[in-house]
Amino acid sequence: MGELRFVHLGFGEDAVEYLEAWQEQRRVHAARFAEEIPDTCLLLEHPPVYTAGRRTAEDERPLDGTPVVDVDRGGKITWHGPGQLVGYPILKLPRPVDVVAHVRRLEEALIRACADFGLETTRIEGRSGVWVLGDPVERRAELGGLSLDFDPRLTDEEYDARLAGPEYAPSNAGQRREDRKLAAIGIRVAKGVTMHGFSLNCNPDNTWFDRIVPCGIRDAGVASLSGELGRDVPVSEVLPVVEKHLREILETAEPLPRAV
Repeated sequence: MGELRFVHLGFGEDAVEYLEAWQEQRRVHAARFAEEIPDTCLLLEHPPVYTAGRRTAEDERPLDGTPVVDVDRGGKITWHGPGQLVGYPILKLPRPVDVVAHVRRLEEALIRACADFGLETTRIEGRSGVWVLGDPVERRAELGGLSLDFDPRLTDEEYDARLAGPEYAPSNAGQRREDRKLAAIGIRVAKGVTMHGFSLNCNPDNTWFDRIVPCGIRDAGVASLSGELGRDVPVSEVLPVVEKHLREILETAEPLPRAV
């Protein structure tokens, strides 16, 4: 694909407001389409914000009415904020774009980055992103002294973790030994150029996810590098590792048009 340019928009105290970054994405997207710049990946942190992709259902939004920014990417609702590395790879790909292949490349770069920290992650079929696998249901610890036979997640099709108490919250999925998402991916393709991208939880306050149904998934939770590794893993430590693997994967890839 050629050389990939990285642009650091802002981290920590210089975190970039979501709408400001979205506007910058659109500017870079237009420049890439016009061949004025090379493929570019914007890297940054956001102040706390909920964003909802086109498929987000009303009952997945915050129960308390917290504002949500509706965006033009795929996927559902998620949270961005301090302690989370966000990347927006803006790449020109052959049309018709193979969106699934693009997502798989991003996943692979993040899986390799996590491996560098000693954490094994994987994909789950039908669910984009990077995951830490939990134990089989029969091996999970009991919650509140109750047998898992009574676990509402197994019997209630309309189960909502936001109404069930902190022991069932997405941020506690690791304690329950459930599958948990470490990195989310949601993209848009316009005129053969990608927008939006990924978010990787380094050391965020994951309780922000407890107010929504993250990515519309009710039977799994969220994770962070810090929580899984048992030590503080700040964005500054993760940034160069993710850059290295994005460069390895994206610069050496030979994207093909989607078969039609």
